[in-house]
Amino acid sequence: MAAKLEGRAYLFCFVDAILNKLSSLDVNSTPTAKKLADQKLLQRLRNSLRATRLVLDDAEQKQIRDQEVNKWLVDLQDALYLADDLLDELSTKAATATPTQRDPGNSSYHYRYAVDSVVEYSDGDEIRTVESMQDIVDKLESIVEEKDDLGLKQELVEDPKDMSWRIQSSLVESSDIYGRNDDKEAIIKLLLDDTCDDKLSVISIEGIGGIGKTTLAQLVYNDARVKEKFAIKAWVCVATIFDPISVSKAIIEEITSLCNMVNLNSLQTQLKEKLTQKTFLVVLDDVWDNQQNLWDNFLKPFLSGNKGSKILLTTRNKNVDSVVSNANLHYKLDILSPNDCWSLFLKHSSLSTNSRQYVILEKIGKKIVEKCKGLPLALKTLGGLLRNEENEEYWEKTLKSEIWELPKDKSEIIPALRVSYHYLPSHLKRCFVYCSLYPEDYQFDKDELILLWMAEDLVQPIENYTLENIGCAYFDELVARSFFQSSSKNVSLFVMHDLMHDLATFFAGKFYFSVREFGDCQKICSKTRHLSYMVNPRDPILRLEEAYKGAIHMRTFLDVHFSHQPYGSIKLESDSWLFHLHMRCLRVLSFKSFSIESLPDSIGELIHLHYLDLSYTPIFTLPESLCKVYNLQTLKLRYCDKLAMLPSRIQELVNLRHLDIRGTYCLKEMPKGMSKLKHLNLLSDYIVGKHEENGIRELGALDNLHGSLCISKLENVNNSREALEAKMGKKKHVIILKLKWRREGDIVDVETARDILEELQPHRNLKELSIDGYRGEIFPDWLGLSSYSNVTILTLNRCKNCRQVPSLGQLPSLQYLEILGLEGLERIGGEFYNNAESSHQGTPFRSLLSLRFDKMHCWREWHIPDEIDVFPKLENLSIRDCPVLSGDLPAHLPVLEQLSIVGCEKLACSLPRAPKLHQLTVKGSGFYRNAAPHEVLISENQLAKSVLECLPHIQSPCFQDLEIHECWSAISISGDYLPDSLQFLRIWDCSKLTFSEPLQHKSLTQIDVTRCGSLTLFPLGALPNLKKLSISKCRHLVSVPELGFAAPHLEELSMQDCPEMDCFGEECLPPSLTTLWINNCQKLERWITSNGLQSEGLTHLMLHKWNEVKSFPREGCLPASLQSLGLSWFSNLETLDCKGLHQLSFIQTLTIEYCPKLENITQENLPASISKLLIRGECPLRSKLEERNDPRIQFDTA
Repeated sequence: MAAKLEGRAYLFCFVDAILNKLSSLDVNSTPTAKKLADQKLLQRLRNSLRATRLVLDDAEQKQIRDQEVNKWLVDLQDALYLADDLLDELSTKAATATPTQRDPGNSSYHYRYAVDSVVEYSDGDEIRTVESMQDIVDKLESIVEEKDDLGLKQELVEDPKDMSWRIQSSLVESSDIYGRNDDKEAIIKLLLDDTCDDKLSVISIEGIGGIGKTTLAQLVYNDARVKEKFAIKAWVCVATIFDPISVSKAIIEEITSLCNMVNLNSLQTQLKEKLTQKTFLVVLDDVWDNQQNLWDNFLKPFLSGNKGSKILLTTRNKNVDSVVSNANLHYKLDILSPNDCWSLFLKHSSLSTNSRQYVILEKIGKKIVEKCKGLPLALKTLGGLLRNEENEEYWEKTLKSEIWELPKDKSEIIPALRVSYHYLPSHLKRCFVYCSLYPEDYQFDKDELILLWMAEDLVQPIENYTLENIGCAYFDELVARSFFQSSSKNVSLFVMHDLMHDLATFFAGKFYFSVREFGDCQKICSKTRHLSYMVNPRDPILRLEEAYKGAIHMRTFLDVHFSHQPYGSIKLESDSWLFHLHMRCLRVLSFKSFSIESLPDSIGELIHLHYLDLSYTPIFTLPESLCKVYNLQTLKLRYCDKLAMLPSRIQELVNLRHLDIRGTYCLKEMPKGMSKLKHLNLLSDYIVGKHEENGIRELGALDNLHGSLCISKLENVNNSREALEAKMGKKKHVIILKLKWRREGDIVDVETARDILEELQPHRNLKELSIDGYRGEIFPDWLGLSSYSNVTILTLNRCKNCRQVPSLGQLPSLQYLEILGLEGLERIGGEFYNNAESSHQGTPFRSLLSLRFDKMHCWREWHIPDEIDVFPKLENLSIRDCPVLSGDLPAHLPVLEQLSIVGCEKLACSLPRAPKLHQLTVKGSGFYRNAAPHEVLISENQLAKSVLECLPHIQSPCFQDLEIHECWSAISISGDYLPDSLQFLRIWDCSKLTFSEPLQHKSLTQIDVTRCGSLTLFPLGALPNLKKLSISKCRHLVSVPELGFAAPHLEELSMQDCPEMDCFGEECLPPSLTTLWINNCQKLERWITSNGLQSEGLTHLMLHKWNEVKSFPREGCLPASLQSLGLSWFSNLETLDCKGLHQLSFIQTLTIEYCPKLENITQENLPASISKLLIRGECPLRSKLEERNDPRIQFDTA
């Protein structure tokens, strides 16, 4: 029997939700509810809802083609919203009323509302409610009557009628395909791989509709290597209905010939015979169904084939292949690159690059391509629509049109995407459409979206599951079906493809609206229920008033800024107007980033409100009336850093599930009675008060807490008994725990402090733990128990009394460990690695990736066990500000990649053997930067020499750059110290630098030496790959001997501010040299002036700050090969000698800068080869040159 996919009408679950609310409403709970029941209004409502429910699937199918049906659904949805609002109001009245008997002998009830009841009750309210219900029921009954006139029938959801867009064949024209070669090769590699032990492997190509999954499968299927590999090949288009009989029959017909069997057993028997001891490839294209039992039976014949047989399936749902087989490989198909998109578009639009219109249409076409966001089917659709059409106006119209407005007979992308939506379950359709409130390209957070769904009653309760878990399942299913995808910019966030966003917007209709600019306000109508806004921060918020007035039943008022604006960027000239509008029905209200300092008392009238976000606002007080908002589930106060106190009666918010106060640093303590908030799922922070009613005991009743919890001001816990009553061990869903004591405080009993921490032992599901400011000397034993097998991150910070680190080495999953500010700790010994009381000892720190020590001012000794290898997976080791630490580091760290030693002057730098190390920082202080990848950085350190001597011991082939600066101890550089892989050597501000022998190195390409005052001789040995040498401000450097022989491939040489440097030696400069800078080198100036510069390959010469020459250049002074010459700041230069210039037969550019005495030129004519003479700054010669009117001569006075 064919499987039926789950899709039901969008409104189906909405009707069910209202029916459930009707069923759960106690008609005796309030006088109003009883009156509604007595007048049969509730029963009439129920009957109408049931009648519409029966025809919703048919109506949803027909609305695309029939505008009257579409209007019927709009009217129905509007009425459903009204009914839902009224039922929620009745439920809230009932929940907040306290029934009391009038007298002991009377069975009738009257209703006394709590003093601060959220719904003030009066006869007028009762009349209004009854009248409203009457109107709603009348409207619904009228809608029910219309269904027959519209021909709506009671029937199950059908498959979409138009499936012509779907590819049914395995044939493909490869010339029509762009940008899929890498994908093709990746899939073929998987198909040809025989290393899997399973007889049958399943490979799935996953992705959004229209991305090209079938096309890629066709390319692979027809490849010669695949044809040669597989003895049997079959291609079947499964499509939306998975029928094992039809699919089995189709495979047999692909393998042999026509098959007339209709019995599944006979079909499978024959299929097994055909596949036995054969290597086969079966492609199942466009698979949707993931029912385990159907697939288990279907796949039995395929297990008879040879090892290496494969099933290749394409799907929009990544959950499908895991059902098909456990041995599966996922291939996520990505969008096309911009260049490939343009090529594909050009192909299908037939726009020729030789066309007269190409220049005009190219700009529009690229915008159209951008609109398609890399989807090949969209590119083909829009390209085909413009085929042979060169009218600019038509192209502009296509660009501005929505994809849903295109002619249906010419667009394949519309049904291709709509079919994905069609088969969504009803509850997921509503959740997906809700996301139309987000702007295009908006990056949204999973947990945040789930909270919004919950606030809007889009998450349907399931027994024994929390709403959060149900919402998480919803979200994961939408990801699996490719409606959402991970953001490429931030892996923790998600995005919707633009066409998916268009799909959501299309089905959202009038009920959702996003304010992008205030000019759109007139589009809001009475049916609008959900409004999001992303306005210019400089616009006054009062302008939103005009947008809001049209929406009289608004449920959502949501901020969706792309990034958090600092508060004050959105101004509220007056906050009262918001609460005078039609806000009574609000479920979601976000004032995030508003410049709002307080809320009016009328906030308590928002009885439907489930979600309130005041994050990033300067609010300093919350009204007590907020506690009347009985239905509030989520209260976000992140980074409200002026808020000093929560409302004292917050415990009355009994439905509160999420209280986020991260970054609300001014909060002094928690309100009393937090233990009454039994439904709290997230409590980001608990600030322990000094009283029993707001002490740590209040946490004891909150066993349902999930995620992260920070408990601060633990100094207010008096004894271990109070800590025990917090029942931290029962909070099995808290996976991140932060325990904080105040930075400074009274002198404490260290034993009491330890006992308190002992009783704060968390549940063993914990993943991350931070202990900050703990005042004991010893940590409790639970901290290192191997039973905490999920702990991956651990931080110990500012535990200043601590004398011993806990035994952490046997935490099996610990990956990141930070020990900071343990100012009393002197020694880390063997207890760090193994717990003496544990009988099961493994490799210490077997999973640790990162270890950091910082601000350990008394730490003197780090014991490293010799008998065992510790830290086998350590990638990052950082030791900072440990001034008295001495001894050695671990001898062997096989996978260490980053090592930082900062402010540890007594630490002997016997560096570990670390063959994968590629970032090494050794500094005397924390200032200046750290090493970049593939760099060694030695800075402000007295131990630079010992660090250099240890570099060869590291045995790392990854270092390319060595920088040594501000090291004042004696340093003698030898090529033996330098890693073989080194390419760049930079040394500066090392006052005692010397070279003990001629520097030799086979890989060095660049050397920079700056401000090394003691350097007199820079001897060079063999440097065969040196390309660039720069020496500056070495005031005692006399020479660089053997330069020409040592660096035969040198291309650039710079000598600056080296006044004692007198020559380049007898061997002259290497013939490879092309560029030379000489700046403020007096003796070198004299030598060149007297002897001339001999370098036959030199093409670029820059001379700066020559103070002695009066005429330049003389004949034979400069090499004839020069192409450009720059003379700047020649303070005494009087004459430009053209005889010398005319010998430079290749000279093209001459630049003269700031030569204040230059006023003569020896010849009238410049060399013919010069194309540009630039005079910059003060120069008397300028006036003479201006008279020549030579276009080659240019002047710059800037």
